[in-house]
Amino acid sequence: MARGKELGAQRSRPRRRRIPASFWVRALYSFALIATVVVVGTLAMHAIEGWSYLDSFYFTSFIATGQGPPGNLLPDNPTGKVFSSVLAFVSVGTVITALLFLFGPFLGTLLKAGEEKLEELGREVEELERR
Repeated sequence: MARGKELGAQRSRPRRRRIPASFWVRALYSFALIATVVVVGTLAMHAIEGWSYLDSFYFTSFIATGQGPPGNLLPDNPTGKVFSSVLAFVSVGTVITALLFLFGPFLGTLLKAGEEKLEELGREVEELERR
């Protein structure tokens, strides 16, 4: 029995990588940015077109994700058409910006590691060419 406890005590549990606090802050800002665009779009389409909040949210979410307007909901008046066009540009740009803001540091690290690996391979090729 004592031997089993010794073995168990010697085993080390694998360490879990912690997600840095800065990631969660960036995630919060990204979520807030996207949520703001969706809320403004939903309220505006409700006011402009007179749709229900659910239909307005449905329309805005389709526009924000770049899928285009759903076939069953199309703005009827010119104000709604102009607003939905502006909303499409703003919301798609916002989603892309939020994702890059969230994952930018990771992508930068990945790019830097790839650059270092390419430089290392280049040095190895040069060394082989000299031989």
